[in-house]
Formats: sequence, C-alpha cells, structure tokens
Amino acid sequence: MRRAWIGLGANLGERRRTLETAITWMRATPNLEVEAVSRVRETPPMGPPQPAYLNAVVRIRTTLAPLELLEMTQGFERAAGRVKGERWGPRPLDLDILLLEDLQYHSPTLTIPHPGIASRRFVLEPLCDLNPAFRHPVLDRPLSDLLEALPVC
Repeated sequence: MRRAWIGLGANLGERRRTLETAITWMRATPNLEVEAVSRVRETPPMGPPQPAYLNAVVRIRTTLAPLELLEMTQGFERAAGRVKGERWGPRPLDLDILLLEDLQYHSPTLTIPHPGIASRRFVLEPLCDLNPAFRHPVLDRPLSDLLEALPVC
C-alpha cells in the first residue's frame, strides 16, 4: 500500500456535510484506508466570483493505481452532484489527488504531484497539518518550506 494525499473542497450546498460524506465514502472504499484528516478551513475562491470554499486534506493508504484513484475521486464528485462547468467555477465537491508518495506521474488526464501545490495556501496548510516535513517529489523541498514561501493573504 502507498500513501496518498487527497485535497477536498466544497463551496455549494451543505459544504461541511459534503466533505464529511466524501470522507465516509473513502472509508467504505475497498483497497483504501483513511489514515488522517486535516483541519477544515474556509478559504476564498480562485477564479470567477463565487462562495467561499471549505478545504481539507485526507491522507490515505491505497493499492489503487493512479488512474483508478482518479476514477474513484471523480465518481465521488459526480455522486455529490458535480457537473462539468466553468474552470475554477463553483462546485459541490472537488477532490484532487495531490501526492502519491514520491511518485511523479503524467497522463493526459492526471498529473501527480498536483501542479498547483506550491502556489496554493488552501492546499499547503492542510497538507502541513498532516505532514509538514514531507518533501515535494519534484521541487525536493519540505511542504512547510513551500508554505512559508507563500505571501500571507
């Protein structure tokens, strides 16, 4: 089994309940074990004007391959009512595969590590709740250093 970190976000509907439901779905998924959940934070949105997000990160252990993990997260998003829409637009649930141990993976539909990690406070803060010393596989810097390098909002 390998460790993976999944980012969770929601800015439509019952945001906290939606995040809790996604975590419950993960706990019930075969070949996946939820190890830890970060603190939930309310954060401003990226992109067009829209409601604030609730964001968190879940650390899991899994035997799922990267594209199987992507299929799982997208299935959860659809089950929560997400439909494809405007880039960075509002959504009831957004799940991103942030890291899969030190794996570097690229396909037409998935890049691991997630390319936005180093520039997004709403991702780095909850990642640092769980593993501040973890080294970004491409940048070879601890997550805590990446967070410290971001401007304070």
